[in-house]
Amino acid sequence: MKLLFDENISFRILKKIESKFPESKHTLYHGLNGKTDTEIWDVAKKEELVIVTFDEDYFEMMMIKGFPPKVIWLRIGNSSTNEIVELLEKNFDEIKLFIQNNEVGLLELY
Repeated sequence: MKLLFDENISFRILKKIESKFPESKHTLYHGLNGKTDTEIWDVAKKEELVIVTFDEDYFEMMMIKGFPPKVIWLRIGNSSTNEIVELLEKNFDEIKLFIQNNEVGLLELY
């Protein structure tokens, strides 16, 4: 499962989730920090990455453009890296099914 974490999520998350989400990337290491949401969207679409974000803007883009890319919208406010890791691990099976389902483009996690 190839996740792309946006810049509002710490890059440190990659190390903590690598066993369950080994192909994940972060905007910082993918040359996307400081890029616009549209630029990030386009790269995620091209590389078949699922955007993981706190940002409502990606939801709005999906409503206009459709998907791919898919978006996992973390609806937990700004949280610690460990809290995000716990949320992703707790919802691992749901995330896996979401990524495999070609009819759904948004997964909201609370």
